Amino acid sequence: MRVGIVRENRPGERRVAATPETVRQITALGLEVHIEAGAGTEAGIADAAYAEAGARTVPRLPLGDLDVVCHVRPLEPEVAAALKQGAVTIGFASPASELDSVRALADAGATAFALELVPRISRAQSMDALSSQALVAGYRAVLEATMRFGRFLPQFMTAAGTIPPAKVLVLGAGVAGLQAIGTAKRLGARVSANDIRPTSADEVTSMGGTFINLDVESGQDSSGYARSLSDDRAERQRQLLAPHVAATDILITTAAIPGRPAPLLVTADMVAGMRAGSVIVDLAAETGGNVEGVVAGKDIAVPTKAGDGTITLVGLKDAPSAVPSDASRLFAKNVANLLALMTADGVVSPDFDDEVIAGACLTHEGSVRHQPTAEMLEGAK
Repeated sequence: MRVGIVRENRPGERRVAATPETVRQITALGLEVHIEAGAGTEAGIADAAYAEAGARTVPRLPLGDLDVVCHVRPLEPEVAAALKQGAVTIGFASPASELDSVRALADAGATAFALELVPRISRAQSMDALSSQALVAGYRAVLEATMRFGRFLPQFMTAAGTIPPAKVLVLGAGVAGLQAIGTAKRLGARVSANDIRPTSADEVTSMGGTFINLDVESGQDSSGYARSLSDDRAERQRQLLAPHVAATDILITTAAIPGRPAPLLVTADMVAGMRAGSVIVDLAAETGGNVEGVVAGKDIAVPTKAGDGTITLVGLKDAPSAVPSDASRLFAKNVANLLALMTADGVVSPDFDDEVIAGACLTHEGSVRHQPTAEMLEGAK
């Protein structure tokens, strides 16, 4: 059976869905790998490296002849339409925002697996691309903030005087938030963090941060993941966060709720109350943002209330793609592990009795299996 690795063509996307290591893993399953020429160039992987690992490099993928297509970003509708019936696709699908692509996959009779839908259970951790890419994004967020911040992060004691450490506040202590905490701490900043899930306190402390405990209801569902707060509790959360935001030099927001717009954590008034020269990096900018007024892919200078300068509001976009080599290394392994789960004796045959495979499936045999996406498509008619 033939597995195709696409060359990503969306602006800003530098990752690739396979590495030489995963090509060896896939070919060891008895599958034949075809990779589009130049697919790994932006991630620092030459075509020759793929060929040495056992892949066949082609100028264009023969979409109609492929049994499996692996990708990073959602497939464009025209690409989905060119797939042969029964083809398997594995990659991010962004079903809530890419309904045309979902419809095209269903119409083509493709069996599409969306990595966003991989169940968050222990045995699926090696296939959890949301977590692996969040780790990269959290690391990158701190670097982006540091490059825009006009001061050192660590404390320095010199003959010319003492420079105090920068204060970093991280909102959201999931994978991205914890990585941001750890990175800022290693750079010498004084780090604090908040999350609506009380169980995050120990994780924040383990990374060297100080947990800010607010008097609001728990925002944790039965599986341990974040859920939306009621409107009045969300407003109470913002009121309690305001003084902490005003006292910080670098604010990094990472809060996200799967399948829903990002929660608003920081209002425009709270931003204006920060000190001149402060920096905010919003990792949730592409899903609406945690910070009022943020624009994905843009830096915005916000005047301070005191009128003595500006705060830089960064809507970070494509954060994992800014570290394409390691982001691809992790993502490709997630893809290969999911593919291995549904392959036996050189044949890709998904077993829908497996909760990981069933949970990650977006479309199959002409229908949309993910119920929330099916409902959105129905409503869009």
